Amino acid sequence: MENISSEEVCFIILKAREINAKTEPEFPDHTSNAADDQGREILLDYPDDATNEELTASLERLNEGELTELLALVTLGRGDFTREEWPEAIRQARDFMDEGTLRYLLDLPLLADYLEEGLSQMGFSCGEAWEQRL
Repeated sequence: MENISSEEVCFIILKAREINAKTEPEFPDHTSNAADDQGREILLDYPDDATNEELTASLERLNEGELTELLALVTLGRGDFTREEWPEAIRQARDFMDEGTLRYLLDLPLLADYLEEGLSQMGFSCGEAWEQRL
């Protein structure tokens, strides 16, 4: 990967996993006491939750080269291409990109899984990426 770092991909994976873990609140108001609910409220998907905004912002910050490689990683992780076919995955991702690309990624239910598998095929892991940050 020439444009996007594995650390950036891992951050996107982390945020996508956080979003996937959220559930609809049973009661839409914030009357819960954090000390009483043992932190369960963090898994509830309230409209003002910042997790989705963080994922959206991280995707919006990507330049064209980074976004192209992120899309290519998704296709690798989905099984459309192999590591040896990386140049073709890049070409397809470049052709696919348009104004709806961010929405496509945000709406992709298995985004974190696809990216993690794509990273693995490219010889990277989020464990290694987080260790490098420490």
